[in-house]
Amino acid sequence: MNASITFANCVVGKLLWRKLPAYVIGQFVGSFAASAVIFLLYYEALQNYTGGNLTVTGPTATAGIFATYPAPYMSLWSGFLQEFIATSLLMIGVLAISDMKNAGALPGTNAFITGLLVVVIGMSMGMNTGYAINPSRDLPPRIFTALAGWGLEVFRAANCWWWVPVVAPTLGSLLGIFIYNILIDFHNRPPPDPESWKQDPEAEITSPM
Repeated sequence: MNASITFANCVVGKLLWRKLPAYVIGQFVGSFAASAVIFLLYYEALQNYTGGNLTVTGPTATAGIFATYPAPYMSLWSGFLQEFIATSLLMIGVLAISDMKNAGALPGTNAFITGLLVVVIGMSMGMNTGYAINPSRDLPPRIFTALAGWGLEVFRAANCWWWVPVVAPTLGSLLGIFIYNILIDFHNRPPPDPESWKQDPEAEITSPM
């Protein structure tokens, strides 16, 4: 459900590129639909709290229910750095949890432990930016709020913050997967079997001189 992790897995060859559009479209449609359901369920509560004036900032701002916005004291680039680092840690954690070559999580517990990982990241790094760490959970709800009454201010707010939860997690996931592959996964790969190379009928053609 994370477009940045999906993209990173495509870059390193763990997921076929032809599957990327289907994954991302599914993630975006699901997130957009979830936002619509929440809006319908809490429509009257939102109207009562805001007096019918849906705002992005101010004392009755409610756009932050659906998408992330940085705290008033955060600069754009400080927020970018935080999202970048948080998603790198998420990527490393997800890979460690699922890596059965390196004492991965017990079978059947991956989803639960991944959920705990997200909670820990949120508790330790979530106050400044809301820890989007996922373009799929931030951009579609932001688009929904723009259509549902909050307007284009959802893209202009906080110095046009909207692109940070898209770009920073994507770059952070790439950093995380490269760090894990270089420091851990690379060292756990089985060495090539010289006997299988000798038995390869095309070995003399394909091997370097």
